[in-house]
Amino acid sequence: MRFRQVHLDFHTSEAIPGIGKDFSKAQFQSMLRAGHVDSITVFSKCHHGWAYHPSEANEIHPHLDFDLLGEMIEAAHEIGVRTPVYLSAGLDEKLARRHPEWLIRDAEDRTRWVKDFMTPGYHEFCLGTPYLDILLAQLHEVVTRYDADGIFLDIVGARKCRCQYCVAALLAEGKDPRDEDAARRLGEQTYLNYARRVRETIDAVKPGLPVYHNNGHQQRGRRDLVHVNTHLELESLPTGGWGYDHFPLSARYAQPLGLEFLGMTGKFHTSWGEFGGYKHPNALRYEAALSLAHGAKCSIGDQLHPSGLMDEATYALIGAAYTEVEAKEPWCSGVTSVADIAVLSLEAAREACPGGEALKGTRNNLADAGAVRILTEGHYLYDIVDTDSDWSAYKVLVLPDEVPVWPELAAAIAAFTSAGGKVLATGRSGLNPAGDAFALELGVSWLGTNTYRPSYFRPHFTPGALQPASFVMYGEGHLVELNGGNSLGHLENPYFNRDVFTFCSHQHTPGAREDNGPAMVESGSGIYIAWDVFSEYADGGHLILKAMVLHALSRLLPQPVLSTSLPARGITTLQYQQAERRYVNHLLYAAPALKGRIEVIEDIVPLRDISVSLRLPSAAGVKRVYLAPAMSELPFTADQDGGITFTVPQLENHQMAVIELA
Repeated sequence: MRFRQVHLDFHTSEAIPGIGKDFSKAQFQSMLRAGHVDSITVFSKCHHGWAYHPSEANEIHPHLDFDLLGEMIEAAHEIGVRTPVYLSAGLDEKLARRHPEWLIRDAEDRTRWVKDFMTPGYHEFCLGTPYLDILLAQLHEVVTRYDADGIFLDIVGARKCRCQYCVAALLAEGKDPRDEDAARRLGEQTYLNYARRVRETIDAVKPGLPVYHNNGHQQRGRRDLVHVNTHLELESLPTGGWGYDHFPLSARYAQPLGLEFLGMTGKFHTSWGEFGGYKHPNALRYEAALSLAHGAKCSIGDQLHPSGLMDEATYALIGAAYTEVEAKEPWCSGVTSVADIAVLSLEAAREACPGGEALKGTRNNLADAGAVRILTEGHYLYDIVDTDSDWSAYKVLVLPDEVPVWPELAAAIAAFTSAGGKVLATGRSGLNPAGDAFALELGVSWLGTNTYRPSYFRPHFTPGALQPASFVMYGEGHLVELNGGNSLGHLENPYFNRDVFTFCSHQHTPGAREDNGPAMVESGSGIYIAWDVFSEYADGGHLILKAMVLHALSRLLPQPVLSTSLPARGITTLQYQQAERRYVNHLLYAAPALKGRIEVIEDIVPLRDISVSLRLPSAAGVKRVYLAPAMSELPFTADQDGGITFTVPQLENHQMAVIELA
């Protein structure tokens, strides 16, 4: 995969004239050069359903009179730029109005994306209808006629559908179409059948051609859905609703899977379909660097004007980011992540749990995001894992908030702790699927859910920058008793819950300052915390929640691979290039500001004299440390225990410290 990609949308209404009239090979090439672009995803078919080339399998846009796709491919290849080809698989608005019976329907017969045909917008197709054959014919035509470097199929995934084709299929299997689980399973079968037929269609013409099926989110714990792709393109536009936490969460799950992947952001101020919106160059520089830091290639979304003229302001903006990426590529290829901590994704655990379907959607799923936020701010090295992952390389396994433990998982965790690993479990994590007893040895016994909310936590330690106190805990708490563990802090209940006849002050009742039992417990296998601290931190950012987790990790992981003086908002990762025998320590810093609903990066404040200490997994000694791509040497000191310490003199957005082994 190339490092500097552009995803070029072209969803263009039939009501607009003069499609492609200003397209010029020279101008197209000039913009690609200005943007330092080495791969651009160009379009065969858009969401409106039109083809942008002569077609027998589809219909060319009524106001396009030449082969725009062919000319783009020729122009790009002439200057060494690759051209994966885009087809809108799930949307085809011209066809939706001709065949509404092929659309996805919910249980109330509403369509997906927009609910009816009197609202402007698209309507998604069911891939269990005759539409699939039409789509495959369009795909076959493209891979046969054009020199595509890959295929990108958009708006696809496992969908619950109650169109009449799906209802008939369920009835034929003896299933009740009203059964949510039956509808979900059929949706997965439909999607996997579609993916298989896509692969067969492509391989009949160009065996092995890369293909990616885009669903906007890569579901953790579903490796079968991952491996229908040859690579991953993690769509994550921070200003488009994903936020700046989404990509690290997705990337830390994707990289250990072993597939090449990229991070897909956008040049837009908001999201796809925005014309005339531009983010600050510093934002794009940061987002591209964030991809590199997590072992990913880069992709930036753009939308071509109907005239076919590439936007100069956009490619100047993209060039500001990709000039830097181009210089950094040698230190970012062929990397594997280094991590002390494995976070067992709650999303993945619910997928793997027998009967886990009942656990989905019943409660919020912020635990994974909260874990990523706390570990990132604490500057720990971590991966997101599922139950099929090999945990042997990690020192700590985090079970965030609501991870159910069934017998097979309990056995895997027991093997992990027997080999010296430690567990950090919070909230309901560690309970059996019935939720009435712990399935793990955590030094505590389960008593039930605390009826008081909020409640209070009194730590038996100094919680980071805070002083010892009784800290309010807004989320649901749990009652446990010691069973071989040691209390690190206790629960304090309020005098009473807030009620019409018993309330106090503006918000909630103060604590009665009585010890109501252990709330943070350490045992030989790890530490248990009796609140959903990760979900609560993702939702509210209460500092005590992070302090509790970081204190727990300081006890479970007294000698992490990496420690640094970066501020909390800074990001650090450690990647290993085996072929070059070197580690690359990425350091990033920017401070997104929330402006209305959107996180915006504008100013990047340089940081100075950032200290880094490393205890590298390699037994080899360190030959040199330098900054890349500047190639300036960094003095370092070696400790008696094999660790090294160095200082990065200045960090402006992104810095890479390279540690070469002897």
